[in-house]
Amino acid sequence: MSSSQHSRPSSGPSSNLPPDDATVAAPSAPSRVPLDHRQLWTKAAVGANTYDFASGRVTPTIYERTTAAALRHEALNLGQGFTDHEGPQWMLETAAAAITDPQQGPGNQYPPGPGLPALREAIAADQQRRWGIELDPTSEVLVTTGATEAITASILAFAAPGTQVLTFEPHYDSYGAVTAIAGAELVGVPLRGPDFRPDIDALEAAITERTSLILLNTPHNPTGTVFSTEELRRIVELARRHDVKIMCDGVYEQLVFDDAAEPHRPILTIPGADEVAVAIGSAGKSFSLTGWKVGWVTGRAELVNQVLGIKQFLSFCSGPAYQWAVATGLADDRGFYAENVAGLQAGRDLLYAGLEAAGLRPNHAEAGYFIVADIRGLTDIGDVEFCRMLVEEVGVAAIPVSSLTVQHRANPQDELQNLVRFAFCKRHETIEAAMDRLAQRLPAALDHRPA
Repeated sequence: MSSSQHSRPSSGPSSNLPPDDATVAAPSAPSRVPLDHRQLWTKAAVGANTYDFASGRVTPTIYERTTAAALRHEALNLGQGFTDHEGPQWMLETAAAAITDPQQGPGNQYPPGPGLPALREAIAADQQRRWGIELDPTSEVLVTTGATEAITASILAFAAPGTQVLTFEPHYDSYGAVTAIAGAELVGVPLRGPDFRPDIDALEAAITERTSLILLNTPHNPTGTVFSTEELRRIVELARRHDVKIMCDGVYEQLVFDDAAEPHRPILTIPGADEVAVAIGSAGKSFSLTGWKVGWVTGRAELVNQVLGIKQFLSFCSGPAYQWAVATGLADDRGFYAENVAGLQAGRDLLYAGLEAAGLRPNHAEAGYFIVADIRGLTDIGDVEFCRMLVEEVGVAAIPVSSLTVQHRANPQDELQNLVRFAFCKRHETIEAAMDRLAQRLPAALDHRPA
């Protein structure tokens, strides 16, 4: 986000910002009160690394804290993963017409709890057309209020209290929060640079008799790794052998670049996956309409029904006009996917070149919105302090990857405590301006650090 966006409307991503003393820094270190003895809201905040043990209060998410710091310091925001351009105009007009003229859409009253039939049918048709996945839209597709609700309902449906949930980390922060709400324990299996491929042997070693659920995310946030067919096949095999469910978060499935090692394969294309897995999808990232919050869960009817058992008592339903417009987009994206991916890939290349020139070690993201950069060799101050310095002294906002890990700040020497996430889902001129600031200001900022 460019500095000219500091006056963005209050309804945008900068609304309800944290107070001025909130920064990109993480909450204070844990107390010795056992997690089992804390209240549920505390457990959720601890699981998402948003609990301040010193004050006993919940802090905003790392994304909100980063955006607030960017606004406060007039920094270019390469932290929070929202685009600074709107989605297709024709989809906006379709949604607007559906709101203002009920004859052109579903109206503005409650849609069916599982989602508009038109959207469920469009999701099923899209999955069949792109990947050959056969779904019954009446029983194997469930529309949710964004992918986050789909994730929440799936974890609560399959993670029994007292069990363990496995995930590759770094990971989306809601995984930790919802696992804690479920009364389960999140166990992280690290993705290691420079290529951040999933270590299936390490995943298998982490499975115990207490394991109930594996949380996958491919294409992966924040590394951009696209899991291979063989990697997914082995994970499905493990889940079936150990009677473990899989939730596969695929919100970036339409944002895979043409230089990825392999094309994206949804989990439900893997033989046997339908017995153990549900897949999460979303329109927000695919159509650059993140505020619409239209997501879905797909899978075998029995598993989707179990997720419905939770979902219908969360939001029940939402946004009929947005659902209607998304259904039209899925039926025919009118070339938007290809145009969007090309722009993102060009932004990735700009960001990669700038980070590398500044002395960081960026990874080669295969998909998504983000690059992670290793700061070791450039500094030894750690990712949290590095991000604070970036926003305050360099004028660029980014996310410390340690905030997206299970063992947050547990081992300062670990690779995952020394990675920084930068977003390239921004205008190219914004990325270029941010890289100019890195080139011009970062060396002086590092020189001023105490020895």
